[in-house]
Amino acid sequence: MSIKVGYLPLYIKLYDDATPARRPVLEKYTYMLQDMIRSFDIEVVASPTCRIKPEFEAAIELFHKENVDAIVTQHLAYSPSLESIDALEKAGVPLIVLDTTPDYALLDMAGYQSGISPNHGIHGVQDMCNLLKRRGIEYYLCVGHAMHSDVIAQVAGMCRAAAAAKAYKTARVGSVGGSFTGMGDFLVSDEDYKAKIGAEVSYMDTEAVKKYLPKVTDEEIEREIALDKANFEVELTDEAAYREAVRSVLAVRKWADDNRLTALTVNFLTLDICGLPKMPFTECSKTMVRGLGYAGEGDVLTAGLVGALRSVYHDTTFTEMFCPDWKENVILLSHMGEINYDLAQWKPVLRTVPFNYNTCGDTAAAYTCYRPGKAVFVNVAPAKEGFSLIATNVELLDCGLRHGAYKYAVQGWMKPEKPLTEFLKEFSELGGTHHSAMVYNADIEEILAFGRMMGFEVHRI
Repeated sequence: MSIKVGYLPLYIKLYDDATPARRPVLEKYTYMLQDMIRSFDIEVVASPTCRIKPEFEAAIELFHKENVDAIVTQHLAYSPSLESIDALEKAGVPLIVLDTTPDYALLDMAGYQSGISPNHGIHGVQDMCNLLKRRGIEYYLCVGHAMHSDVIAQVAGMCRAAAAAKAYKTARVGSVGGSFTGMGDFLVSDEDYKAKIGAEVSYMDTEAVKKYLPKVTDEEIEREIALDKANFEVELTDEAAYREAVRSVLAVRKWADDNRLTALTVNFLTLDICGLPKMPFTECSKTMVRGLGYAGEGDVLTAGLVGALRSVYHDTTFTEMFCPDWKENVILLSHMGEINYDLAQWKPVLRTVPFNYNTCGDTAAAYTCYRPGKAVFVNVAPAKEGFSLIATNVELLDCGLRHGAYKYAVQGWMKPEKPLTEFLKEFSELGGTHHSAMVYNADIEEILAFGRMMGFEVHRI
């Protein structure tokens, strides 16, 4: 997913009237900052420098036309807030306030005027932020010198958070088999999902299966099998069941592609009712590899979350806390066979899976272990009003087992920052659900900002 932001330089007309030669010098600095943001693979749509109300209105119109994910503001100098605030109120996307100046060491400047003139934008920021706060407009501050801090990286992080929020608000989630009867923690009505988040749900019903299953050709099945045998360690005992599983995989994929889905969820209990011949475990995982979201058991809420994060953060997966190891202070992450294969520590093992949860019979899945590394564990849960986001820094340990029962399971060994007892207590006190997302090498502050941009209640453990 490409990230696109609007860049809004702010200035004051008074200075143009008094010293018109000043602004072109300052604009060279803003061009440099724009290029620094572009270095993070972010498309920048820059407006002309704005000073008065009509110019700010025109800038916001430009950003709306370009469909930007966020707006970055930068004060070249002081700018009166009443000139910009009405336009900013109509922005409709997150506002990222870059509070910086060209010079690093002002006391070292030789001349009074030469130092003051380009370096006094901070009180323009203060003026604007006061009005944003008074009007209840959310904003995200990034403060520091561009060459002597990570402030531009902070801006890029907020841009990523904004893009993920936009992706969640426009998610198209496909549900195969509906929701798991009795699982209430992640359950949200399609109407609330649309009204409170913006996401839409489509269902692969009997008619859809009848449409897409016959479209799968033998040639497509053979190609998929060849790819599987190249990418997996194969230990199949029932080739016929596996072949039918591949047919189900490709039917689901065609349906997802035709409906332009951004995420997918599958309820293994009801596949026989909708008519799929086999549980498509490998497609649940390949979905995430391809850039879509996934969650199990009809969980459209988490599926949309995984898809939104995966659109911005490549190393994202669906996961679930399964079992605690109290001695080692770690948690086993697992599920029935769904994992983003890009995060595998070793080549997944493809095997026949005895499956008696429905009438579809045995199927196939590929099992592996999450690779070791730092990650952010992310949960979105329905709350009394709206939704809450819980995020925590974790470490995935290098202790996966390639033998015994663990060889034939999705496994990951997660160590929270807090002692296990404290972490589990706090997570459930906050109402966290049993399905989550996990993002490797992410900045937790970006994830928390993403939650705020969604309008969620945000918690960090």
